[in-house]
Amino acid sequence: MPDDRAFGAPAAPAGSTSSGAGRVLVALYGVFALAAGARAAVQLSTRFDEAPLAYLLSALAAAVYVVATVGLVRGGPGGRRLALAAMGVELVGVLVVGTLSLADAAAFPDETVWSGFGRGYLYVPLVLPVLGLLLLRRRRAG
Repeated sequence: MPDDRAFGAPAAPAGSTSSGAGRVLVALYGVFALAAGARAAVQLSTRFDEAPLAYLLSALAAAVYVVATVGLVRGGPGGRRLALAAMGVELVGVLVVGTLSLADAAAFPDETVWSGFGRGYLYVPLVLPVLGLLLLRRRRAG
């Protein structure tokens, strides 16, 4: 596929979500939105009484992933602010829920997306907001 710059299109700004690492980030957020949403939907509809807090937290994680994805895809200053807010909420959620799930396992009889700092998802929920925040910071500096 030819380089768009050969046709007079400007190069994507540093940290843009329209190419490279930005596209991967958008894809990861989209996949996590679907994965967490599907997991929460199944858990809430079939086993809500077993671990309501855990399942509601998984639904919250899914909603945060959707908002982050929308912000990244939307772009511009408004999309950037939306993505930054979602990633900030996500990072705080992963750190708080991760810590609480390890400190008081009885409070979490089943895992959430953010339990154990995202252990069930190979710690991607912990790394993803950090990478996203770094990318958005780079975009602003670029």
